[in-house]
Amino acid sequence: MEFLQLIILLSSFTSSTSSTSFTSSTPHLPNSSPHVVMLGDSNTWLGGDDCTGKRGWNTWFRQWMQPQSCRSYARSGATWTCTPQTRRNTTENIGVLGNDNVIYNQICRLMDAVNEGTQPSPNIIIIMAGTNDAWFRDKRPHAFDNIVGHASERDKNVVGHASERDKNVVGHASKRDETDDMVSLCGAVRHGCGMLKNAFPAARVVLVTPMQSTAVPDSIIAVASDIIEDTGQQMGLSVLRLDRDGCVVSEQERLNKQFTYDGTHTNEQGAQCTARLIVDFINNVGAER
Repeated sequence: MEFLQLIILLSSFTSSTSSTSFTSSTPHLPNSSPHVVMLGDSNTWLGGDDCTGKRGWNTWFRQWMQPQSCRSYARSGATWTCTPQTRRNTTENIGVLGNDNVIYNQICRLMDAVNEGTQPSPNIIIIMAGTNDAWFRDKRPHAFDNIVGHASERDKNVVGHASERDKNVVGHASKRDETDDMVSLCGAVRHGCGMLKNAFPAARVVLVTPMQSTAVPDSIIAVASDIIEDTGQQMGLSVLRLDRDGCVVSEQERLNKQFTYDGTHTNEQGAQCTARLIVDFINNVGAER
C-alpha cells in the first residue's frame, strides 16, 4: 500500500512539473527597471520591434524581465560583417542579406533614436547575431579574416572615431584600413561595440553568439562564436555561447524539430528557452562584469 502511494505521489509530481510554463521559474529583476534594446538578425527580429511576437526570444525576455522599456532594432538577414559597398543606411528594411543590412546600421538607428528623443538611453544592450556571417560565407568571404589576436593597438579600442566614421561611406578610399577591418567578423564586432561604449558608456553590452542550425555546420558556427567571444572578452563584455549552451541542437532538430520551425529559426518553445537562458545569464554571469 505504501509503495502504491509513493507511485501516485511521483506520478503527480512528474505531471505537475512537465506542464509548468517557462515563466513560473524564470527570474527577473524586481528591484531594477532598465531600458533594454536588442540588436540582431532574424531570431530577434521574429519578436518584432515592440517585442510582442511569440517566436522571438525578446518577447519572453520583456515579459519576464519587465524592463521599463524594451525595443528591438534587429533585422532579418542582418550580419555583423560589412562589405566594401556598405553605407550608413538607417531606413532600409529588406529582410534578406544585403550590403547595408548590418549591425552597424542598427547601431546607427539606435543612436539616432536616442538623439531624437524617441528612445531612452539604454542600460542594457543585447546583440545576438553571427548566424548569417557563418551561413553566407560566399557573400562575406572575409568574415573569418583578421583573427582577434592579430589586431593592431588602434583596433583593440575603437576603429577610428565613431562620429567621423558615421559621416563616411564604409568603403571610402581614405578609410580603406577601416573597411578591411569591418568586413571581418572580429573587426565588425570590435567597431560596433566600440561605438556603443562611446555613445552609452554606462550601458552593459551583452553579446550572444549564434545558436546551432541545420543549415550551417556546427564547426562553422563554432568558429564565428569563438571570434565573437574572443573579441567581446578583450573588450570586457559579457558573452553567452548559445552554440554550446543553447537549447537548439542541430542533430536533434534534423530528427525532430523541437525548438525551431525550420532548423534555424525558433518556434515559441525555442524562443522561451532562449529567453530564459539570456535572462539567467544577465542576472548571474553578466552581473559579475
